[in-house]
Parts: sequence; structure tokens; C-alpha cells
Amino acid sequence: MSKFKALHEQVAEKLVDALKAGTSPFQKPWTDDHSAGFMTPLNPTTGNNYRGMNALWLAMQEREDPRWMTLKQASYNKWTVEKGAKATLINFVKTTELQPVLDGKGEKVLGENGKPKMHSVRLEKPIITNAWVFNGQQIKGIPEWKEAYDAKQAQQQWSPIEKAEQIVAASKATIKHGGNEAYYNLTKDLIQLPKKEQFDSAAKYYATLLHEIGHWTGAESRLKRPMEGKFGSEDYAREELRAEIASLMIGSEINIGHNFGQHAAYVDSWIKILQDEPFELHKASADAQKIFDYVLDIENKREIKQDTAAAKTNENALNKGDVIPYKNAEYRVLAILKGKTAQMVELNTGNKFKLGPKDGLYTSLVNARNNPLAQSIGQNHDTGQVTEEKVEQGMAMETAEQGETVSRGRKR
Repeated sequence: MSKFKALHEQVAEKLVDALKAGTSPFQKPWTDDHSAGFMTPLNPTTGNNYRGMNALWLAMQEREDPRWMTLKQASYNKWTVEKGAKATLINFVKTTELQPVLDGKGEKVLGENGKPKMHSVRLEKPIITNAWVFNGQQIKGIPEWKEAYDAKQAQQQWSPIEKAEQIVAASKATIKHGGNEAYYNLTKDLIQLPKKEQFDSAAKYYATLLHEIGHWTGAESRLKRPMEGKFGSEDYAREELRAEIASLMIGSEINIGHNFGQHAAYVDSWIKILQDEPFELHKASADAQKIFDYVLDIENKREIKQDTAAAKTNENALNKGDVIPYKNAEYRVLAILKGKTAQMVELNTGNKFKLGPKDGLYTSLVNARNNPLAQSIGQNHDTGQVTEEKVEQGMAMETAEQGETVSRGRKR
């Protein structure tokens, strides 16, 4: 018999206790500058945020440092985990595995370092497995997290308010103002809000609006969640839980904070649901992650379209905004760094990594972009394979799930 409870049971139990005590991530003091709010846990070795239930679980560990990583990832960066440090359990979905590149004779192809070249092969069926991670506060040699966070924020091109305005504009949601309530009307497909001047600050206005946009994503033409629950019903509370978790993630991502006040009425309902059905948190977190991805992707697509149109294309190099299908995968160039190094993401898995002009995959992607019809020729063992280290550093720690979703007619 397993020594551990299923992760979703552990998370649900801890969240119920926190909700009763008023200390859950939803109920923490809200601030315009994000200093006392929810901060999405991230993996500094991959540059990725933790997703779904993992994000909520790690944020509930009461650590000041939002960074988490495996022992192997820490060691790779020559950081050491403190002796006696206790790891935290997370789930992740393994959709690929590393296999050696073989030549025409079935022999392993060796790289310049004498080790076999590896490539990522997609599994027929994803595997949900466990991993153990350590917090930045348990690791020696890692840079101070506040310095790293401030550096990241300094790179942001837009202020939180500007970013929120861009997301709202890109959504093209119908928004009307007036009255004292904030809600999404499914039948009319519109968001109703009080006037801006009725809010304490612009940040609270946009935090509330983004919460309602979370509900807006549930319409049949978008993410198609069941939305028939009436105000005060259990189904209504389930949908509110999804939007609440999504609000935490979005508020953290764009640094605008989170406004719990108007959603406090659902605490008792959430406690009952999670006590009766612990797995509901697993499903709600998955739906919240889909909301986050949908809302942010609207704006990202707009930015990529603008950047691509404005960029001066270099046929001999990767360019920001390039989206390149290659070997049953698809890659996007997120940014061009110093020395023409490209910040990449593999869209199939979400893995992020860097490529320099001397990397084989860099050349292969340039060729694939310039000659898309030639991809099917000579693909057995070229030099454009992702190295084992790059794939391991890009491993996405996330919980994936497909499950029942619920709720909403909408009015508070």
C-alpha cells in the first residue's frame, strides 16, 4: 500500500484547512504592487511556471522564494540542496522520452562529446508520474530570488495596467458598465461591471474584469464549459473556483494582483465541495490552467503578429516570431538574444530552451523554415537533434487532465 495519499487529496485537505483559517492563496491580502499577493511558482532552470494543481500546491507551501526544481536540475547548475532538506511532491505529465539517434545501420550516433545524441520521441499515451522538488530557500549557490525577480520585471515592456488593457482589447469581449455588480451574462455573452471610478484603483478594476473574462472563456464558442448553474448552487461555486484559481495565475503573470473580496461568499461552498470530492480540485486547477492559457494566448498571438510584421526577416538566421514545424514538433522563436542566440519554445510540450547559431538544431530549423517541402528528405540522423541536457532543462512540470467541468448562468 502506498505511503502517500494521492496528491490531489493532500492539496484538497490543505486548501480546506487554509480556507477555514482564512489563509488560502485566494484570501491573502491583495495589493496593487503584488508584494503581498500570489506569486506563481516557477522553475528557474527551465524558465517555465508550474501549472495547474502543481502551481497551487507549491504556492501553499508558505515559502517566500517562488522557485522550485528537482535535485538533478539544481546539480546541473552546480547548486547544492541543503543536507536534510525535505522535498515536495508534485505530479507531471510525461508526453515524451529521450531515445538515442540511430544511423542507417541501427547504430547510435555520437556527438562531439563522444556521447550518444538523443532526441525526444512522443509517447503514444501520456504518463502521469511523480517528481520531487526543492524550494530555492533549500538550495545553496542559487542567486537571491528577489534579484532574479526584479531583473525579470525590469525586462517587461508594459506596465501591469497596460498589459491588462491589451489583454482585454485583444479578447474583444463585450463589456458594459453601470450598477454595483460584476458578472458574466452567458445568454447575452457580455460582461457587466460597475463604472471604473467605483473601484479603489485601476488595478482592482482590471483584476475584477480579468476574473469575469475567465468566466467569459467558458462559452460554447471558446472553452465550452457547462455554465448552467444558478447563483448559490454547487455548480455555480465550482465555476467560481475555476475562475478564482485562474485569476490568481493571471494576476501573478501580469503583476496586477488579485481581488478576493467579491468572491468570499463562495468559501463555504468550496470547503464542502473539496471535502466531498477532493478530485474536484484537480479538475478545477486543470480548467483554470486552460483559462489562463486561453486568455494569455489571445494577447500573445496579437504580439507575435505585430512583431513578425515589424521584424526585418533574416533568411540565414532565426527571427523573433518564427513558428517552424520540424520532425513532428513545432517550435516558436520567443526572442533573439545577444550573439543571435534564440530563446525557443517547443509548442507541443511547452519546453523552453536556448539555441545558438552553432547548434545543429538551429541550422535545421532555419532550413526547415526556408525549405518546408524538404523536411521529409534526409531526416533519419541529421545534426539537428535536441541534446539530452536541453530536453531535461525544458521538462515541463505540470498536471494534465481531462475531466468533467461545470457551471454558470452568472450573476453576483
